[in-house]
Amino acid sequence: MTNGTTTVSGDTAVQLHSVTVAFGGLLALDGVDLDVAQGERLAILGPNGAGKTTLFNVVAGDLAPTQGTLEIKGMDCARLPSRYRPRLGVARTYQKARSFPGLTVKDNLYLSLVGHRGRHLSLRPQGRTGRELRDRAAYAAKTVWLEDRLGVLVSELSHGQKRQLEIGMALATDPDVLLLDEPASGLSRGEREKLTELLHMLPAETTLLLIEHDMDVAFQVGRRVVVMSDGKVVAAGTPDEIQANALVHDIYLGSEALS
Repeated sequence: MTNGTTTVSGDTAVQLHSVTVAFGGLLALDGVDLDVAQGERLAILGPNGAGKTTLFNVVAGDLAPTQGTLEIKGMDCARLPSRYRPRLGVARTYQKARSFPGLTVKDNLYLSLVGHRGRHLSLRPQGRTGRELRDRAAYAAKTVWLEDRLGVLVSELSHGQKRQLEIGMALATDPDVLLLDEPASGLSRGEREKLTELLHMLPAETTLLLIEHDMDVAFQVGRRVVVMSDGKVVAAGTPDEIQANALVHDIYLGSEALS
């Protein structure tokens, strides 16, 4: 295991070098170095305020770093806004649902595909392309076990089903890099188990970065785990190595959190 060193072998999908994000005198990220290999499953842990979501916001283009570089598939994109990320195959979910509750499951999936292609958001399929996107939306629903809910309004879904939909909206775009921000938040035990199964079914070539407070989900899904605190990476290793790390136990996650 390494402490604060996060380089891995293989083709690199995402690379951050000395990334710093400052809000006035507050450092939300403090010189973060992180390499994520293509097809890797990386879980990012840490207490509230550790910088995890800020890190996601930088990778997703929602926030430009104050200093440092970001490369996605070898392209320098630290200061390119989020609208360019789909062209690089990046998709993400957020802590709070970002769907249209007054529309159906199928309409939400369809609009995610339309928006991914940079088209005007309209529910009216236009020509052959529109019909193909509708078919892809239906297939995306199947991949997240919502094929029997296609005509149901999002407002009528359970919390777990809304999480499934969010992931389906991201997966529908066939991303190379998928960022999931606390997807298990608020889920029941059964829903968390279903989520874990779903994430295990992702294509092997899809790179997954997962922020998660649920240790069971994080350690089952993540093949490598990075722990952050105070805007820095403080530990990195396999799930077993992180579980055995006294620093992580005593200072960052609490002595009972990994037991």
